Amino acid sequence: MKELPQTAKAVVIGGGIVGCSTAYHLAKLGLTDTVLLERKKLTSGTTFHAAGLVGQLRTSANITQMLGYSVELYKRLEAETGLATGWKMNGGLRLACNEERWTEVKRQATTAQSFGLQMHLLTPKEAFDLWPLMDIDDLVGAAYLPTDGQANPSDITQALAKGARMAGVSIFEDTEVLDLEIDKGRIRAVITDKGRIECECVVVCAGQWTRSFAARFGVNVPLVSVEHQYLITESFGVPSNLPTLRDPDRLTYYKEEVGGLVMGGYEPNPIPWAIDGIPKEFHYTLLDSNFNHFEQIMEQALMRVPALQTAGIKQLLNGPESFTPDGNFILGEAPELRNFFVGAGFNAFGIASAGGAGMALAEWAVKGEPPYDLWPVDIRRFGRPHFDTDWVRTRTLEAYGKHYTMAWPFEEQSSGRPCRKSPLYDRLKAQGACFGEKLGWERPNWFADLFAGEEPKDVYTYGRQNWFDAVGREHKAVREAAVIFDQTSFAKFVLKGRDAEAALSWIAANDVAKPVGALTYTQMLNDKGGIECDVTVARIAENEFYITTGTGFATHDFDWIARNIPAEMHAELVDITSAYSVLSLMGPNSRKVLEAVTPDDVSNAAFPFLRVKTIGIAGCPVRALRVTYVGELGYELHVPVEYAATVYDALMAAGREHGLVNAGYRAIESCRLEKGYRAWGSDIGPDHTPVEAGLSWAVKMRKNIAFRGRDAIERQLASGVKKLLACFVPDDPETVLLGRETIYRNGRRVGWLSSGGYGYTIGKPIGYGYVRDPDGVTEDFVLGGRYELDVAQRRVPCRVSLKPLYDPQMARVKA
Repeated sequence: MKELPQTAKAVVIGGGIVGCSTAYHLAKLGLTDTVLLERKKLTSGTTFHAAGLVGQLRTSANITQMLGYSVELYKRLEAETGLATGWKMNGGLRLACNEERWTEVKRQATTAQSFGLQMHLLTPKEAFDLWPLMDIDDLVGAAYLPTDGQANPSDITQALAKGARMAGVSIFEDTEVLDLEIDKGRIRAVITDKGRIECECVVVCAGQWTRSFAARFGVNVPLVSVEHQYLITESFGVPSNLPTLRDPDRLTYYKEEVGGLVMGGYEPNPIPWAIDGIPKEFHYTLLDSNFNHFEQIMEQALMRVPALQTAGIKQLLNGPESFTPDGNFILGEAPELRNFFVGAGFNAFGIASAGGAGMALAEWAVKGEPPYDLWPVDIRRFGRPHFDTDWVRTRTLEAYGKHYTMAWPFEEQSSGRPCRKSPLYDRLKAQGACFGEKLGWERPNWFADLFAGEEPKDVYTYGRQNWFDAVGREHKAVREAAVIFDQTSFAKFVLKGRDAEAALSWIAANDVAKPVGALTYTQMLNDKGGIECDVTVARIAENEFYITTGTGFATHDFDWIARNIPAEMHAELVDITSAYSVLSLMGPNSRKVLEAVTPDDVSNAAFPFLRVKTIGIAGCPVRALRVTYVGELGYELHVPVEYAATVYDALMAAGREHGLVNAGYRAIESCRLEKGYRAWGSDIGPDHTPVEAGLSWAVKMRKNIAFRGRDAIERQLASGVKKLLACFVPDDPETVLLGRETIYRNGRRVGWLSSGGYGYTIGKPIGYGYVRDPDGVTEDFVLGGRYELDVAQRRVPCRVSLKPLYDPQMARVKA
């Protein structure tokens, strides 16, 4: 028997398909002394009972690219290793049985087109010709992806394991990890029941065991186990080249297997498993079949595939899978512990994801960053609510139940709410607030007119939303009077210490070495010049900075700043999010309102744009930031939470005569689109530089100050770029833009929209997206084209702009 090595570059924990893929790719990147540890046998956790469907299309271009990599890997793996994988590129069908679903499918086809993935829209008869076992009486249409397929999960895993061994990886089965040896916040060794392995990094791909294992070391991995069943029939003449089939309106999926069918689905009332922990000896283990619970899925399947009424049933397989609160898997280095990487929570599409996920995770571990922006699956998208397993389970069960329901635009989750509340929550709710949720925070999205009988409730559709007119009222108030946005959920950090300025000057792309009282908008860049954070920085003391960022980026941005403070510098970062409420007072009358409640001088001369000042309101100390995200004169009022209600009441009372009203996040979005402000996570991110995003003005290139990413920006300024962010306004005012619509320049596909919405002041829809060309893109190139947007497979002419549509001279902001 091979002896356990005493040292290794990397240790992978978990011998399922994701762990074996990660080990395979680590070796391909040169870490040939990687060790993979499996407590029982390869595939014996959950991989062995996976259904094996391989689809590619997701709402993110990069995740779609990652799944496309899986397909390319599975195609060549058998030739490389000599082991069969069961891979068949037999295509995938997705059905639509009503007009709303058909609209969703047409938008998915546009998304696929945007990302360069083939997807064909079919008539019911064309779909039947590809899948002649189904009844099509209720079918409106279908989509066909020819490069989708299916695989045998255990065979692919064994092939990946062999490929890893061929490259030098050592794999040890029946080897349990007992502990990690940690020193000064970094893992130094893995302790197993066979001995100790000193290592440089650990990659945990332990499936449903990952959460409890990681929690022992302070790492939060939000996933829980849920029962998932599928049925396997006897052979009844099913063609071997039959495409995989997803029938979301009937909650079911199908694939051919040995002349029969595999059929499963996602029921709206899922059953959680292992609430009190996973049994110690659980491996190659299935749960008892639950025919009563599966009956709801079976009824739907019989109406779609009548032949199932007479087909023999070989097995109803019930196996637990790990699912996450948002339906996306989890990758990346844990923010709580250096050199601890995670690949887990694959929501029953681990086979489709494993090839690409293993590649990305390996590159992340070796190079310190992923191959491209992976924010939708980044472990740092989670936060405080996700430490509570009961909350995670509640939200995850909702996500599971919606796996095949309509993916509505602007849809909010309803479970586990309310969780985190602003001190104004009850006041705003009584005034008609319709709340959304982000990272557990309740946030007012829009306000219903209760006196007019409006109900503060979202009604989902792919057309104009029921809140369209209400947001229009709020938008008008922003532009003509004044509003208050409750933005208490903003993430807020303090960086202080002897070297705070020097540390932040290295991390921030803009110049933060300004006098006390200065406010700076800045990005924080990676070595490629990509935008990792988009924040405002207020200097509140000589050695202290107050940093504000978006709600959903709290964990990510804190981690980025903390890990980029140079080791030799004395600077401490503290999260103070819960200490302050934020009331954003915005609009042309906002100064009048503020003057009515404070004795301090808030005139333009005394309190100009991009300054921070402490003022008093109703006996309360308020840190006022002269800044805006809506393109108007405005102030963010950062108030200790115990004063928030008092300050709010004072503002509302004084503002009545100036037209002050409540407004929500939907109005913020509408206003920022008109003003051309970028949103991190859509318009900007690690794959986009300030030069490409039109933000070069916010980079301190004219100063001889070193900062992370400077070299990359210098290269782009010297040699040009291959994409530029532009604004697109359709000629048809009724067009609904949601993002991911395809951009055509002179009839050629050049990109897709990163965000979309409606501008009430200009009376038109607005979209932003990058115009791409491998030969280079200039402003003249962008402005010299004729543009169309593909919206749900309909070409819409539009005009392009590189300047803000509203107040391009910044006169209103600086008034």
